[in-house]
Amino acid sequence: MRLYFKLSSTSEILPFDYQYNILGKLHNWLGENEYHDKMSLYSFGWLSGGENSKKGLSFKSGAIWFLSFWQEDLGKKIIFNALKNSEFIFGMKVIDITIKETPDFSNKELFSVSSPVLVRNYTENGVEHLISDNPKCDELMTKTMQRKLREAKLDDDIIIKFNRDYHKPKTKLIKINGIENRANLCPVIIEGNPESIKFAWNVGVGHSTGSGFGALN
Repeated sequence: MRLYFKLSSTSEILPFDYQYNILGKLHNWLGENEYHDKMSLYSFGWLSGGENSKKGLSFKSGAIWFLSFWQEDLGKKIIFNALKNSEFIFGMKVIDITIKETPDFSNKELFSVSSPVLVRNYTENGVEHLISDNPKCDELMTKTMQRKLREAKLDDDIIIKFNRDYHKPKTKLIKINGIENRANLCPVIIEGNPESIKFAWNVGVGHSTGSGFGALN
């Protein structure tokens, strides 16, 4: 299930690292729930419709934002609470919510990303954030998704890799709660069971999808 939020305009300038504010609002709408301490089986994209400036982002004409859930009961709870408490972030309000059902997919799909993909590699020396040209990314993204599929009691037949034919991959440094994360703006190729690909489309790829990374278009 994917929810598209139509958001009102705001006179405030949003900081470039506004994702943490969205995360706080999302947890507010979710409230207490049985999934709170489990793996994040949802993802959310970045706001679209803004204009860049040196100071931040301007949304004088409003914005569109999407949020995807595998557990439809959580999606319904979000709709109820977001319409009841329509305040969003930095003066924006929820005007409307549109539901999009999960599309059907084949056994191999190419996806662009709505938010950068974070891939963490834990080593003896600490944590490193991998860049899309590193083949280790594919292994880590695949293993992370397989764990989530098993958590959801689904077939873990899936392979995820960055599209290395893409001619202009980029990275972006994103600060979440004071911690800097180097993440990738590069399409991904997903192969496997079509139902598993549906799952991936909703929950996002890579690490920290519940914090605004790895959402798929």
